[in-house]
Amino acid sequence: MHWKMKKIVIIQPSHYISKTEKRVFKTKRRNVVSLILPYLASLVPEGWEVELIDEQVQEIDFDKKVDVVALTVWTVSSLRAYDIASEFKKRGVPVIIGGAHPFFYPEEAAEHCDAIAIGEGEKLLPQILSDIEAKNLRKIYKAEMLTDLSGLPLPRYEKLNLKYYGPFRTFAVQTSRGCPFKCSFCNERLYLGEKYRCRPIEDVLEEIKHTGSRRIFFADTNFGGRKDRAMKLMEALIPLKIRWSTLWSLYLCEDKEFMDLAQRSGLLHVNIGMESIHPETIKEMNKQQNKPTHYGEILKDLNRRGISYSLNFIFGWDNESKDVFDTTLKFLEENKVPVAYFNILTPDKGTPLLERMLREGRVFNFSEIGRYPGQICYFKPTWCEPAELEEYIRRMYQRFYNFRSMIKRLPLPLTVNAIASWVVNLSQRRMAKSVNGDNNFDVY
Repeated sequence: MHWKMKKIVIIQPSHYISKTEKRVFKTKRRNVVSLILPYLASLVPEGWEVELIDEQVQEIDFDKKVDVVALTVWTVSSLRAYDIASEFKKRGVPVIIGGAHPFFYPEEAAEHCDAIAIGEGEKLLPQILSDIEAKNLRKIYKAEMLTDLSGLPLPRYEKLNLKYYGPFRTFAVQTSRGCPFKCSFCNERLYLGEKYRCRPIEDVLEEIKHTGSRRIFFADTNFGGRKDRAMKLMEALIPLKIRWSTLWSLYLCEDKEFMDLAQRSGLLHVNIGMESIHPETIKEMNKQQNKPTHYGEILKDLNRRGISYSLNFIFGWDNESKDVFDTTLKFLEENKVPVAYFNILTPDKGTPLLERMLREGRVFNFSEIGRYPGQICYFKPTWCEPAELEEYIRRMYQRFYNFRSMIKRLPLPLTVNAIASWVVNLSQRRMAKSVNGDNNFDVY
């Protein structure tokens, strides 16, 4: 008797352009290769055919014959994911939804699919597929956090169509999960674990070599969550001669030995959550690892080293006032910050910030939080109206990325990093003209 292999299609949904425009965000290429898709493919048991679809760069064929569809979903992509699920369910195809969104919104996600996966996928996906084969699919699957991250499978990049990621593509590699800090606005430590868990360095090196690339993005919530371990990893990177980028905490920039090693190991760019230049605001967000009195020296050293970096800021905190934008812009220009991103405070699900604002009756459009993050205000600020805060952010982008500010901040484009800073600024300048809540960004 002829045995037919079952087929699973794993989809990373894109998202809708904005709250008012239900058009799927698309690009011809992405700079960073999706990690979650090939990694999920590595968890599929033998006996299953796997197809991967990155919807930001690929189209979905809803009429293709498949046995099951799995969607990996962030809240920002949830509305699009539900529409995708509906199309497949109309055709009698069972749909599974996993990722961060069902972790925070399990009841909602369960309404739109046949099964939800809550937690890390290493144990969940094989169990779900086994139950599908046995015709015993449950509605909800939960998994405890892995205590040991050693021996994780290598992503199956051969299942991705790499032509969509350009000739100078960067590969994402995760070296740790979780974060040791407890910032009041962040819920990633709930989803990724309150305990900061690290992969063995030898496993990370093997995965880097597996990519076949010299361009790596370490997709950790906080690359330096354990400084001693991060330094051992960076030491091990030196012989590989790669160029890498990541995110880490600001205080690490004060450690000369750490920074020297980062440069020697091939640091290309680092994104840092500065969040605010005001001590009272840093205290309000419970991010005391940031020391505003140290910012000037830190930035002076970053600029002296010629390191490419970008800073993140969040506005809308209770102890701020309308002059926070002028003082922040002045600070950024005086310290010649090359790239900065400005965000509206968002009371995300599961955070102490949301709990407090709900008690105070200041949250509105609760069901929309996280669907369109960054530039939409979901709460009543103490010092302005929600629409005003959105306008302040729009103006902040326009002021920071105008030519006058760029000439003040940026060095002459005589080095690779300086040229890159000008390219990013010119790109952001174009986008600044339409900073109105649009969702045009990558999710890896």
